[in-house]
Amino acid sequence: MSGKYQAYPDYKDSGDSSFGAIPSHWSTKKVNYLFSFGRGLNITKADLEDTGVGCLSYGEVHSKFGFEANPSQHALKCVSSDYLRTSQRSLLTTGDFVFADTSEDIDGAGNFTQFIGEGQLFAGYHTVILRPKVQHDPRFLAYAFDAPESRNQIRLAVKGVKVFSITQEILKNVTLLLPSGIEQRTIAAFLDHETARINRLIEKQQRLIELLKEKRQAVISHAVTKGLDPNVPMKDSGVEWLGQVPEHWVVAGFKKYLASIVDYRGKTPNKTESGVFLVTARNIKNGIVNYSLSQEFISEDEYEEVMRRGKPEVGDVLFTTEAPLGEVAQVDDVSVALAQRIIKFRGQTEVLSNAFLKYFIQSEAFQQGLKTYATGSTALGIKAERLVYLKQLVPPWKEQLRIVEMIEAQMLRIGQVEKSAQQAIALMKERRTALISAAVTGKIDVRNWQPNTSTQSDEPDLPMAAEQAGRYHV
Repeated sequence: MSGKYQAYPDYKDSGDSSFGAIPSHWSTKKVNYLFSFGRGLNITKADLEDTGVGCLSYGEVHSKFGFEANPSQHALKCVSSDYLRTSQRSLLTTGDFVFADTSEDIDGAGNFTQFIGEGQLFAGYHTVILRPKVQHDPRFLAYAFDAPESRNQIRLAVKGVKVFSITQEILKNVTLLLPSGIEQRTIAAFLDHETARINRLIEKQQRLIELLKEKRQAVISHAVTKGLDPNVPMKDSGVEWLGQVPEHWVVAGFKKYLASIVDYRGKTPNKTESGVFLVTARNIKNGIVNYSLSQEFISEDEYEEVMRRGKPEVGDVLFTTEAPLGEVAQVDDVSVALAQRIIKFRGQTEVLSNAFLKYFIQSEAFQQGLKTYATGSTALGIKAERLVYLKQLVPPWKEQLRIVEMIEAQMLRIGQVEKSAQQAIALMKERRTALISAAVTGKIDVRNWQPNTSTQSDEPDLPMAAEQAGRYHV
């Protein structure tokens, strides 16, 4: 924590390993003494409707506070008024905390929302309601719950392997630190002010990342449909979604210059705990095979049967046909197996570059054409035989290589800026967490804090890397 913050003059042993020494005039209290407990509505998803009174389910409970009562924005579904006549105890009032009582992620254990809005909103299924029974500043309590010291108490007590259960008993035994009421309000005001400043910087970096994604897409789309020479003569491609293309480029059927097409549709292979890594449609994202997005395996004994249609070679293009549609990547490891909803392409040698093909599939033009011929109501998909309706642009071989070289150089540069922005966000989130922790556990004394009204500096005390990330331009 920055040296600009002072410690309290006197400390005492809290008697709790979660906190260590605390200011001598602070006290410790179990949540059980501060709140009364209730449960959300005992309903199922089948009881939810599109209209009625908003119902906040565990899926909408996040590690945030300040939930406004606006069912149209926050509650995905509602419950009919008739159903709620006997369930008034689940109606939220200002200052209530709503905890999710289950989580599929240990980091989600202890996620909560504080209700501060006006109007009717009910706590729904898989939620626990904490209603203050002792007068304390609600914003301070929200920050106290959000601090890692409180979250860690919950995480150490949760039960479960794949689904983690947060019981009322676990919440009742959480210890919070309590300064005086005036001090609570000052700490909450300090954190409101300082975290808002950090959040604004995070939003700037997130906006930068979004702009970089748009820039990446624009670079790819222009290069593979218009080329690198702005003065080259153009012609009408004869395809609505391609428009004008360089005059010397070939406009061909999508399959014409492919040396092989392998559709891995068929019976779902048996999954195992280990063995050969199975690349699924979920692994193919943003132009690469991301092995962390899904980790499934098949037996080595079944590999030959699963891959009987054709084994991958480095550089082969993988295309997802559904859930999601139109993602693409190149093979970088031949020891993998390929799952359903994936088609493998390989361009003709020195006619169609696999890398150019990958980028062409990523282009806005091709994606638009793909959606034109896709089918499905809830999730779009396309069958291999319908690819015949699509078109492919084929520049001369050496021009393809130059285009790929330019795109990859731009992708590297954009990626470096994006990495800097992501690192800045991570640093700022760490700073925000550390600041909340220090304030609500008494590591820093902010009793004399006053908001800085100067317009000279709107940035908190952050590492230089975080400040510099916002100065990159593409």
